[in-house]
This record gives sequence, C-alpha cells and structure tokens, in this order.
Amino acid sequence: METLANLESFVRSAEGRSFSEAARRLALTPAAVSRNVAMLERNLGVRLFQRSTRKLTLTEAGERFLASIGGNLDALQSAIAALADDSGAPAGPLKVSMSPTFGVEHILPLLPAFLERYPLVRPDWYFENRPVDLIAESYDAAIGGGFELSPGVVSRPLAPIHLVAVASPAFMAGRQLPTDPAGLAALSGILMRSSATGRVRQWLMRDAAGTEMPAVQPESVVVNDPTAMRAAALMGLGVTLLAVPDVLPQLERGELVRLLPRWYVDAGAISIYYATRSQMPARTRVFIDFVAEAFEREQLGRRFAGSLG
Repeated sequence: METLANLESFVRSAEGRSFSEAARRLALTPAAVSRNVAMLERNLGVRLFQRSTRKLTLTEAGERFLASIGGNLDALQSAIAALADDSGAPAGPLKVSMSPTFGVEHILPLLPAFLERYPLVRPDWYFENRPVDLIAESYDAAIGGGFELSPGVVSRPLAPIHLVAVASPAFMAGRQLPTDPAGLAALSGILMRSSATGRVRQWLMRDAAGTEMPAVQPESVVVNDPTAMRAAALMGLGVTLLAVPDVLPQLERGELVRLLPRWYVDAGAISIYYATRSQMPARTRVFIDFVAEAFEREQLGRRFAGSLG
C-alpha cells in the first residue's frame, strides 16, 4: 500500500508541473518530494514523469494514474481528518500565513499556551507580506487583511485595521504639531511602496465625525515593508502611517507619539481566513477558536481602534 505522502507528492507535482511548487504546497523540500515520487514509481514499476532541467511532464502512464486518482486524494485526506476529529486530540502540521510585524508581535506570543493545550499540533507558520492562496497553497489559515474571498474561503473578523500617524519624540521636538492631515505635508514622510504595483500609497484619513481629508506626505523615505517604516520612524526620520497593532507597543512605551489623535485611516479589518471544508481538520478549528478567544480576552479589537483617539 502506498503512503499518503507519496501520493500527495505525485498529485501536487503533477498539478504544478514542478517538484519545487509541490514542495512549497506540502511544506517539504524539493528533494523530499522527488524522493517520494521516485519511491512511488519504483513501487508501481512505471515512470510517471519525464524529467528535464527545465520542466516536469507526465508520461502517458502518469496521465492515466492521475486521472484514476481524481478527487480520491482529497476524499482520503478528509477521511483522515475526520478520524483525527473523532480521536478528540487535534494533531498534525498547522500551516498558517501572517504578516511579519503583526504575527511576531501579537500571534507568536499565543503559541506557548496553544501548544500547552494542543501538544500534538505542529506549527508551520509563514511570516510574509502577501495575500496567499489558501486552497492552492494548502494553508490551513491566514491572518491579516485585504484578502479576496475566493470560492471556498471565508473570513472571521478579529479587529479593525486603523492606520495612525506616528513619529518619534526626537523628530517632533521643536516642530509644530499638525492640526489636521493637511499639516503632514510640512513634515518628512516615511511611505511604503507596494511590492505588487510599485506605487507609493497615499491615504485618506477621517475623524470621528466622518470628515475625510487626504494625508499627502512628502516622499522623504520610501520602503516596501511596515517593519522598516516603523524602524525609520524610531530613528527619527519622519512621520509614518502604520496600523495600530504594528506600533502599539512603541506608543505605550513612549518611543513613538501619535499625531492627529482624532484622525485615522480605516483600512478594513484584521481577519482570520480559512477554507470551508466538509471535514475541517481539528487542528484548524481549535486554532481559529483559540485566536478569536485571545482577541476577545485581551480586548484587542478596542485597543487596535485608532478611532478612539
């Protein structure tokens, strides 16, 4: 009987026409995927792929074998997940994507308590500034904002994403405080360039009364990562607009100060995203509930709300 790992490696390699792509989706190394496929070929006594330095193509036998498997692999994985659920002990790899700044500051600290409660779960976490494809890339969950809800994906809102204007006390020393977003034009700006579009993002701020005003900042420093923006602000290089959770510890310690306390940018919501399945793995279900409970217990929705001033 073939192992599930061998079959998974074959199917994902065939779908992506690449051992490297399959490895990324399975959280393995390309060498491990290649070894699994080679073992499958040896056990079946047929060659499933034609290999070259440039591409991976299915042989005729490989095409027939892939067609015969069809959706049975997904059904088998669901059956295994159902058995794990019945055992009452969530287990296995938990593949989650989240942004580096937010993930390290607010999600990673939850891990010790989570593992104490569910010791058989193995975290496989990716800290990355991109909206992942949960289904195509085989993620159990993702935490962040701005994800498109493609078919089969749902979201559970956790807290607002409110951006606020911050700077270091040293930078603001001797400078006049702005009274509205227009005043930011007179101060050095630390802005972010989108890696996807190459554009520098300018924001529209609002106050509690609903008044809106663009925050047009000079492009004094431009980077492509929120962590770098925060670091530049801490160095006293200018004013930046960042999500409250990304700067909350620095604001509470007085390392950064908030400008325009009644103005903020509403950039949507921090949510936990996951694929809807007939049999959701127990490890995924308990992780979603654990994170949601932590946000409620710590009142992070209120603490992350820049609209509160």
